[in-house]
Formats: sequence, C-alpha cells, structure tokens
Amino acid sequence: MAESAPLCVRSLLFVPGGKPKMINGAVAMAADAVVVDLEDAVAAGAKGEARLVAAQTTAALPESDRTRVLLRVNPVSSPWFEGDIGVVAASGLRGVVLPKFERLEQLELVRRRLEESGRANALVLVGIETARGVHDCYELLAGGVDGVYFGAEDYIADLGGRRSTAGTEALYARSQVRLAARLHDVPAIDQAVVAVHDEAKFRLDAGEGRDMGYCGKLCLHPLQVRLANEIFSPTEDEIAHARRVLEAAAGGAGSLDGEMVDEVHVRMAAAILARSVSEEGIRGTDGGHP
Repeated sequence: MAESAPLCVRSLLFVPGGKPKMINGAVAMAADAVVVDLEDAVAAGAKGEARLVAAQTTAALPESDRTRVLLRVNPVSSPWFEGDIGVVAASGLRGVVLPKFERLEQLELVRRRLEESGRANALVLVGIETARGVHDCYELLAGGVDGVYFGAEDYIADLGGRRSTAGTEALYARSQVRLAARLHDVPAIDQAVVAVHDEAKFRLDAGEGRDMGYCGKLCLHPLQVRLANEIFSPTEDEIAHARRVLEAAAGGAGSLDGEMVDEVHVRMAAAILARSVSEEGIRGTDGGHP
C-alpha cells in the first residue's frame, strides 16, 4: 500500500482521456479528485492518441492540480496497459485507477511497474466491477489497495443482466464490496448514476450509498459533483446531534430526546464528526473511516 493517505473522497469525477478541454475543465471543478479515463471512455482505435493527449494535458497542469488527478489505465491483460502505466510513472499524478480488478497478480504488476519507475508511493484505486471481482472481493481487497469503487454497469453487463430503476439487481454486489472494504479498512466509493441530468435519481442513489457506509460517489458530470459533495458531507443538524450524543453518553449509557444512547451511538456520532473535518483535494482517513 502506498504511504500516502488512502483515497477517501466524496466526489470522484471521470473525464475522457482524449479531451484536453474536458480534462482542464474537470480539474477546475470542486471534485475531491479527478480520474482521466483511458479505458471505457476511449474507443479501441483511439487509445494511443488519447494516451498522448492525457500525458501532455496533465503534465501541463500545476503541481497542486496533478496531485488531485488519477489515471484510469486499461486492464492489465490489454495491449494498452504498459503504455498507460508509463504515463503515471512519468508524471506527478496522484496514482492509478485499475479497472475490472479480478486477480491479485494484476495489482502486483501495477505496483511493480510503479516501483520500477520510482513511483512506489502512487495511490492505486481498484474497480470491483465483474462477477469474478465481486465473488473474490474479500481476498482482493486484502492485497493492499488505497481505495475501491463498485462499478455496477460493468458488473451487470458481465452477468448478462439488465439495469432497473430500483437497482436491486446490483444490491448484493454493492453490499459485498462495501462489506469487504470495511473488513480491510479500505475506503469505498459508490457506483455511478448514468442519468447525468437526473438530480432526483442521483440524490436517491447517493443517499442509499451513504446509508451503506460508502464515503463518496463516482461522478460523470459536474452537476453530480456538487450533489455528491453535499450528500456525503454531514449536515449542520447531523453535526449538532452528534455532539449532543457525545455529551449525553459522556459518562456511559445515557438518554437523548427520550432515546437511549450507548457505545454504538457514540461510535456513529464520532464518525459523523470525523466526516465534518474536510481537507482540500484528496482526503485521507485516520480512524474516522467510513
């Protein structure tokens, strides 16, 4: 695992790797972190050109901005992986996003390439987004990753299923990834909402992810960044209530507004207060893990 703080962000904004204006625009947004995507967002015939554009555009960013940017490489088994990982190795980007993580050997290869290039401390965020990845996520997340996201679209496509309005077809996998992440103290980022202009749908889905303990959301549009930052930050009322819980239980089990509060409520209140302490850019965890 990298020595840098784990990747615990409220909003992780994806942008196509071959679009310099979109890359610069995304970095200027209020997202906690940005992913320049060379995988799903780039057609097979444009991979090489997109890699060059991504390398040139990110290299021209101020250093402070580059530390908020990660590069999603193509899968280890693809012919584009070695070239992609070289962009991270030669830059000041924060780290690598490894999609469709299914085998520990994939992570080991990424770590080895980063170490060989002098970037051993670069972050590695992995995507659990296939049937095999979900099935083995407990073992996979024990391998020393700096963050994980659940990719529902690829997962359902891998199953040969269909996405529904309710989203129950992905609930089992979404829960399994979050549970495995918690057991290994890995920050977990929730699935994307592809209806990028549907604010109500995003709020509902993000709220469900927050209730499950995810620390943030994959974002595909600037509108979603604003919503994710709002939903995954405690409200003033939540912060005030958390402080009252700590006061009520200061001497052990107590009572607040007619309800009992004990150690479990203290832990939940402490987690809310930990979330309320925001940092610029990529935010780490030190005990207030989601």
